[in-house]
Amino acid sequence: MSTTFTIDTSTSRANPTPAPMKRLTIPALRKAKGGTPLVMLTAYTVRTAQLLDPHCDLLLVGDSLGQVVYGLPSTVPVTLEMMAAHGAAVVRGSYHSVVIIDMPFGSYEASPEKAFESAAWLLKQTGAAGVKMEGGEAMAPTVRFLVERGIPVMGHVGLTPQAVNVLGGYGARGRTPEEAAKIVADAVAVADAGAFSIVIEGVVEPIAIEITQKVACPTIGIGASAACDGQVLVAEDMLGLFERTARFVKKFDDMAGRISAAVETYAADVRSRSFPGPEQTYAPKD
Repeated sequence: MSTTFTIDTSTSRANPTPAPMKRLTIPALRKAKGGTPLVMLTAYTVRTAQLLDPHCDLLLVGDSLGQVVYGLPSTVPVTLEMMAAHGAAVVRGSYHSVVIIDMPFGSYEASPEKAFESAAWLLKQTGAAGVKMEGGEAMAPTVRFLVERGIPVMGHVGLTPQAVNVLGGYGARGRTPEEAAKIVADAVAVADAGAFSIVIEGVVEPIAIEITQKVACPTIGIGASAACDGQVLVAEDMLGLFERTARFVKKFDDMAGRISAAVETYAADVRSRSFPGPEQTYAPKD
């Protein structure tokens, strides 16, 4: 039985509570290949994890937190310490989903040994189930090195945000035959190295379909294809917290608009002195 953490509304602190079900496992996710699509969203906080967890198979503590949470221009400045702090929060707030943490830029590229050191530290600090690494054929030996030493690895090919300075932007990848073939080869190499799943991001659709058919592990699409074995989005994008989003994002709500309206009402109540009212204040004891 795993443990989740609920917020004590009287103290705003997270308290451990017995969970009603066991957490999913990496082997269970592997078996999902070709079955019901896997549901994956990003999460960075305890409360977000609590809300997403019952509906998801995986929660990704993405290095996208650099932009979403910290307002950074890209994912490049994100540190291991940032990932660990948010990863631990998401693990505390979930009991069902497999929690995966992004390896930030600079924490794994130098050598397999460096990658293992970083990944092992992240898993010890957070209790997460595995890590995600960007890169294809060049990173395959590192993927194999980690997997052989007990660290589950999710791959990431196609548009790789950590390489934005090399790619020159966030446009869709694979528009030339040469680039398309390279992305497919990258995915096959990572899968053959032992990755339990592969994120395919921002590619022309036939590439995602070909990769999904060629690799034995589940593929998770983001700007790829509905034919992938699962889908992932940044939760804040999907919820409509940002006005501008990528082409591949579908907004399932307008949380930005709803929050703005709620705050507008709050501000009006404060200025008119209708808040706080008798229900929110304490009368003296008789």
